[in-house]
Amino acid sequence: MTSRALRSRRGTVAANITALIVFVLFAFPVYWMVSTAFKPAGQIRTFDVSLFPRSVTLENFRTAVHAPNFWTFLRNSLVVSLAVTVLAVLVALLAATAVARFRFRGRRAYLLAILIVQMVPLEALVIPLYLTLRDADLLNLVPVLIATYMAFVLPFTVWTLRGFVAALPVELEEAAMIDGATRWGAFWRVTFPLMAPGLVATSVFAFIQAWNEFVIALTLMEQGNQTLPVWLGTFKTAQGVDWGGLMAGSTLVAIPVVVFAIVLQGRIATGAAAGAVKG
Repeated sequence: MTSRALRSRRGTVAANITALIVFVLFAFPVYWMVSTAFKPAGQIRTFDVSLFPRSVTLENFRTAVHAPNFWTFLRNSLVVSLAVTVLAVLVALLAATAVARFRFRGRRAYLLAILIVQMVPLEALVIPLYLTLRDADLLNLVPVLIATYMAFVLPFTVWTLRGFVAALPVELEEAAMIDGATRWGAFWRVTFPLMAPGLVATSVFAFIQAWNEFVIALTLMEQGNQTLPVWLGTFKTAQGVDWGGLMAGSTLVAIPVVVFAIVLQGRIATGAAAGAVKG
């Protein structure tokens, strides 16, 4: 084996070991959450910590499912997250196509504004947002929560879809228009089907952002209209934290995101990679 091949093999082994360590660091908190959700209370509140449950119970999940307002908050989360995903991707698709396909005055400024908006921390906008909506008497309204989520999700979705549209050759649309298709027909029949991976990836990321959002729902909504991330806070009471119920509830909240990621992982990777190049 030559020295170059030996160095290459060592580099590959080092990279694999590093990737394994990073995977363990990121996966261990998830494993600990799921493991704790199946542990009886006596195994959770103990100094004799074990990596694996000595006995398995579903009591924590029953506690979480029968907690007050669980089904109401679940419905709110599904309605808000799905509505934000559909509306944000639809609006972002039109905006991304315009930015990627047309040259107009203010285009660069618009792209710069998208980047700047993504850099602004959410916590810096919560108080002004609350005061504005309070003065307009728009607090505790699900449509307002959906519109607010869209305002924070749109910059990311527009930027991602813009990169994907820019990666598709414009000559495909021009060829369709030469054959008699209108501009809209060329886009709908030629470009849109090729954007499926990017649309799926962007939709999943938008859904995850809306599903996991906590601060805005806590600030703008009252208890009956809040979402599941806020509901998780109900396991912390004056008597302490119900760690078993909290871990079980967190596992239930994570299930939809994990299922989407597993089912659509191929399209997510393809769409994310395509949306990150060219533009």
